[in-house]
Amino acid sequence: MEDQNRLLEFTLVPLGLLILFAYHLWLLYRIVKHPTKTFIGVNAISRRFWVLSMMEDVSKNGVLAVQTLRNNIMASTLLASTAVMLSSLIAILMASGKHSHSSFLNVLGERSQFSFSVKYFSILLCFLTTFLFNVQSVRYFSHGSILINVPYKKMSSDPLQQAATVEYVAATINRGGIFWSIGLRAFYFSFPIYLWIFGPIPMFLSCSVLVFTLYILDTPIDFRPPSTTTGTVSDRKNNDVEAASAETNYNDHTHLRESLF
Repeated sequence: MEDQNRLLEFTLVPLGLLILFAYHLWLLYRIVKHPTKTFIGVNAISRRFWVLSMMEDVSKNGVLAVQTLRNNIMASTLLASTAVMLSSLIAILMASGKHSHSSFLNVLGERSQFSFSVKYFSILLCFLTTFLFNVQSVRYFSHGSILINVPYKKMSSDPLQQAATVEYVAATINRGGIFWSIGLRAFYFSFPIYLWIFGPIPMFLSCSVLVFTLYILDTPIDFRPPSTTTGTVSDRKNNDVEAASAETNYNDHTHLRESLF
């Protein structure tokens, strides 16, 4: 029986982690190569245009921009505080050493002291990762709340210098959004690790459900305007060519890629 439990642990747990890592590698590839086909890429593009519109008239849009970034800072602070609180609870459980080795909730899994320590440490690592990335998110959003009110048109009349200033501010705010997304992913990742306490089977099922849910949340649905469906064949082909060229131009735009990473 112990050998079967160990076999399940060494089979289902790595397989569940492999599914999660493979999905996120695929998602990273989509973000880099086809950003318009992921919500993370679409949000990065939207933030860039939002920064451009806010900085067009600083005296008019400055308060709105700062309030919006403050809301993002509050969201990151809430996640960071929650992660620290949960990390403290996990640390207390690890220090006490009172693990329920014979828990009836453990479904065909290891019940040794070492296995429970590894599971609790993995959960603690997820929460600490969440905390660190959300702190970085607060850092970049705080910088962005100052930079977005820079009167770049008054500082320089050079169009290239003005464009570089807007791109830098957009890249700063986008990095804050990326760190917030990674911190939230670490929170998601803690759910399968937590269910690992109850055995490898719940952990593997949780990984599968989580990947399916994240796929729905990460991939936007392409909506076509009515004109593309009711027009002629040549019109639809022209629209497809224009959409493909627009996506190609975006992918070749180095500033937008730098704003993502």
